[in-house]
Amino acid sequence: MVLKAAAYRLTGSVGLLSDALESLVNLAGAVVTLSMLAVAARPADEEHRYGHGKAEYFSSFFEGALVLLAAGGIGVASVERLVWPHPLDRIGIGLAVAAVASIVNLIVAAAILRAARRHHSIGLEANARHLFTDVWTSAGVFAGVGAVSVTGRLWLDPVVALVVAVNIAVTGGRIIRQSVSGLMDSALPAAEERRLHTILERHATGGVEYHALRTRQSGARRFVSVHVLVPGAWTVQRGHHLLEQIENEIRLALPNVTVFTHLEALEDPSSWEDVTLDRLRPGAPEARRAGTSDDGGQR
Repeated sequence: MVLKAAAYRLTGSVGLLSDALESLVNLAGAVVTLSMLAVAARPADEEHRYGHGKAEYFSSFFEGALVLLAAGGIGVASVERLVWPHPLDRIGIGLAVAAVASIVNLIVAAAILRAARRHHSIGLEANARHLFTDVWTSAGVFAGVGAVSVTGRLWLDPVVALVVAVNIAVTGGRIIRQSVSGLMDSALPAAEERRLHTILERHATGGVEYHALRTRQSGARRFVSVHVLVPGAWTVQRGHHLLEQIENEIRLALPNVTVFTHLEALEDPSSWEDVTLDRLRPGAPEARRAGTSDDGGQR
């Protein structure tokens, strides 16, 4: 951030100013991400029985809001420079300083992304993606300032800065959308859901069926619940052994997952009345229809 601000002071380029402002946003976002990661790492307690994983979404939402704010500020500065052009100074040394800052950003972004994948952290991933966007933004700014140096057309600098502002705004919107999706208890990604179906289908033999498969993600933690229906003549021990097998395979297939399984008797009509979130009326025709539907992974 300091290097990019110095580059702006050396050249007077509004493009480099936009780059410096985005770095300021990166710093603020990183501080909030760090604090929310500390909250998310807390173990479950009496008030939060499912842990504190959703704290990560607050940090990414805040970072997305800051990104949009920075984009607005860059846009205003760019329009002003278009209306009142200003010559650029010491372009060579300014770009050299900014290039060093971008290399630092690239190294840090790669390190954060590796950590995000290692810890399955949505907050860290959002922060890393933002830093990578900053690197590409810097490349665009270099192109704009370089074009001014070669052609002498001062309007190229604010135009590139406007393009940068749009790019930043798109990134901010994407980060906010991801945050809201997490807070709304969205299902796991399609690839992970397919892994679950593969495991369950492998055990759906010999009169065994499943339904009411539900998934959600809370920060780095995944939650999976499913009802497994077995013949009523099975012993409790046999049914319990099957559920243990299924849960263990799911834990091996997905990282940081908490699995809830519910054993039901295949022949009992009430087993088909809890397919949806709200339990269906006992004996209602829709209960049996829901049980035999293949939609949404239910059987």
